[in-house]
Amino acid sequence: MTRLSVNINKIATLRNSRGGDNPNLVQVAKDCERFGAEGITVHPRPDERHIRYQDVYDLTKIVTTEFNIEGNPKEDKFVELVLATKPHQVTLVPDALNQLTSDHGWDTIAEQSYLKEIIAKFKAAGIRVSIFVDPIETMVRAAATTGTDRIELYTEAYARGFAAGNKEAAVAPYIKAASIAHELGLGINAGHDLDRFNLAYLAKAIPFMDEVSIGHALIADALYLGLENTIQLYKRALAIE
Repeated sequence: MTRLSVNINKIATLRNSRGGDNPNLVQVAKDCERFGAEGITVHPRPDERHIRYQDVYDLTKIVTTEFNIEGNPKEDKFVELVLATKPHQVTLVPDALNQLTSDHGWDTIAEQSYLKEIIAKFKAAGIRVSIFVDPIETMVRAAATTGTDRIELYTEAYARGFAAGNKEAAVAPYIKAASIAHELGLGINAGHDLDRFNLAYLAKAIPFMDEVSIGHALIADALYLGLENTIQLYKRALAIE
């Protein structure tokens, strides 16, 4: 079954808005795991506007499921952080400096040489590597020659199409991309704009997904439904019968 990794960036945003340590990020991560999450994801950025670099060191000590750190490997500070903390997985994202949120996958053809080099560096440290990829056949095929262990399908286009009522057309390129990746021996993750309404349809369409990483929608739902109940609802959406 596809694993649920909870992205806790928004908890850090809330904490940072008032200073201090409320809500406590470490306690929230522990609670997410206790409530059934099978992983914790963070995406530190250079300005530390949500996840701080110290948070990553603190979380490394307490996460008992899978710890996934996302970020742009072209930032030296990010590479140093990952190599120092050695998470279970690093997810490489081609963000620009000060980007609000991730909005595209790697050009795995143009960036092939660079990706091979940086992926090898993380794998040499014993860290599983996933790279953000759009659902484009050529990009998936080129990803398979970078040395990455997994790809993370960037799902914003799927979420938009699903919300517009075009779910079959929206999911079709993701099924194709995932099938190619699966045939090439790559693991498959997915993330961005997934929520409790569109998640089950994607999971049923791609039953061999390894992991979804969800933050914004899950934390927003938790405001109304409670964190424990929300995590269980998302896990139920992934439990394909």
